[in-house]
Amino acid sequence: MAYLLSVNVGKSRPNPHKDVGVTGIDKRPSDQPVEVRAPGPKGGGLGSGLVGDFIADRKNHGGDDQAVYAYAREDLDAWAAELGRPLSNGSFGENLTTTGLDVTGARIGERWQVGSEVVLEVAVPRIPCATFVGWLGERGWIKTFTQRAIPGAYLRVVSPGRVGPGDEVAVVERPSHDVTIGLVFRALTLEPELLAKLLVAEALPEDVRDRARRRLPFALDD
Repeated sequence: MAYLLSVNVGKSRPNPHKDVGVTGIDKRPSDQPVEVRAPGPKGGGLGSGLVGDFIADRKNHGGDDQAVYAYAREDLDAWAAELGRPLSNGSFGENLTTTGLDVTGARIGERWQVGSEVVLEVAVPRIPCATFVGWLGERGWIKTFTQRAIPGAYLRVVSPGRVGPGDEVAVVERPSHDVTIGLVFRALTLEPELLAKLLVAEALPEDVRDRARRRLPFALDD
């Protein structure tokens, strides 16, 4: 059975790694259920899909297509073993730390029922940024993270409600295509020859589909 180990929210803290100057990447488990709702457009909306979760760089983070970020505890454990350091729930800036769920293998447009109220839709993988590098403090982290291609998934909010630790996560809808979080990440980073495969995933954010279309001729020439 898949379920939430924790629901994590971030507060504002200084960020010397971006011009914004602050960040909400320091996510901590909440001891109370957290309200989830669609935040609206990136930049002009509410930021995070979780009430009380701080997002500083709203130009690049948050909004409906990046409302909630999920990462698997199993993948955190693998990273902890590789890096030789403990990684608590929320260490990667994720809102939902899951167990028993193949987040990397989730298909774009796949829907998850979380608890009794909330439905989330798999939208796009996380692409690492300077804040993530500074937060982890690992030399060459972007290269290492990209090569492993275990990025975690950003989710849209289809049905709002409250979520908390222990809530079951069930895949209630799964598209027939095979475009997964892992495939999209690999196509957008180190394997552009995969870009053509992304276009069948209609639930992929339109800006990502446009990027794939623009880059496709160059990828085919390589």
